[in-house]
This record gives sequence, C-alpha cells and structure tokens, in this order.
Amino acid sequence: MSERSTHHASFTIERNYDAVPAQVFAAWADPAAKTRWFGGGSEWKELKREMDFRAGGREHLSGAWTSGVVSSFDCLYQDIVPAQRIVYSYDMHLDDKRISVSLATVEFKPSGDGTKLVFTEQAVFLDGYDKPSSREQGTRALLERLDAALRQQSAGTL
Repeated sequence: MSERSTHHASFTIERNYDAVPAQVFAAWADPAAKTRWFGGGSEWKELKREMDFRAGGREHLSGAWTSGVVSSFDCLYQDIVPAQRIVYSYDMHLDDKRISVSLATVEFKPSGDGTKLVFTEQAVFLDGYDKPSSREQGTRALLERLDAALRQQSAGTL
C-alpha cells in the first residue's frame, strides 16, 4: 500500500467586478452562464456537466486533459443567499483518485457600482496529488475567466 498523507491549507482571493452583485451571483447560479467561464480551458475537453443550484443541490463537472487524465469536480451546495453568498463543499478527482476535499465560500459585496467578490477555500489535499498553490492559481484563473464572461455579457457579445 502506498503512503497516505494529508495537507491542510486555506486561501482567500478578493476580486472586484464591474457588475452588480446580482449579476455576478447569476454567473455562478445560472448553468448556461457558469458554462461560459467554469471549466478546464483550452487544454481540457468537457465530458459531463450537471448542476442543481439550490441548498442541498449538487453539481458535477468532469473533463479530459490532453494527457488523457480525467478530472472531476463534485459539489454539494450547503448554503445559498441570493446575491450575497454561496457555501459549498466539494471534492476533486484525477481519474479514480480523490485528490482533495474542500469547503468554499463565495461572498458578493456591493462596491461602488460593482461587486467585491471574496472567495475563501479551506481544503485538505490528499496523498500529494495536488497542492495549495496550484489550487489557488487555478481558482485565480477561473475568477479571471469570470471577469471576461461578465465583460462580454455587459458588452452584449454573448
């Protein structure tokens, strides 16, 4: 049997968006809107996406990387307050290996004419398959893609 390990970490990312909290929240809550920004990017091919956005609802997203490795995100929505917060727990898999289990909180706060988003993740990384710096970097990239999707929406180019 291979050696098992755990590594606990947390990080917080704050981002400002030129959209009101209800619009930024909708980008997380509406399945079509979330598809525009939440995924693996150009090196990744989506295989399956399901979303039941409600407290107690689940979300699943899986896709294959160009290497052939399949990554999976499985989420349980714990708490949702429209245009204010989303709290969810999730685990990540690479092929059949669970690599992490996390609790994430997304807060939407009015800031001038826009929104200050505060994303906090508390995670346990399992058996050395992932590390906190990689997860934070990936989350920052997703939030950057969210910004681009919101800008396209406000420009009417969706």
